[in-house]
Amino acid sequence: MKSEDTPFSGGPLDGRVLPVLLGITGHPPKTYRVPVPAADGGPPTVLVYRRVQAATSRRLGLHKGWTYEYDPEDDGSGPRFAWPWPARRHKGGGTGDATPGGNADE
Repeated sequence: MKSEDTPFSGGPLDGRVLPVLLGITGHPPKTYRVPVPAADGGPPTVLVYRRVQAATSRRLGLHKGWTYEYDPEDDGSGPRFAWPWPARRHKGGGTGDATPGGNADE
């Protein structure tokens, strides 16, 4: 697996540079979640960092890497993945046949 040293800004990881694994596209993940164990043994606190563009080149406007910024509003309990299309809803209470009832070609 390939990794990239990525700087973190804000929150408890401010100023640190950590190696982050890259995905199949060569980019680090959009969100980086850091579980912090509770001192009393309760459920861990999750710190959420969002990926932002570090800088752009002057000539072509291409990005020059990524950085993570702390997101204090997100508690990490939300969904991690959402499909880019809506869920399919089947109309009617069909039987699952390929030919709908009443329209059979006989």
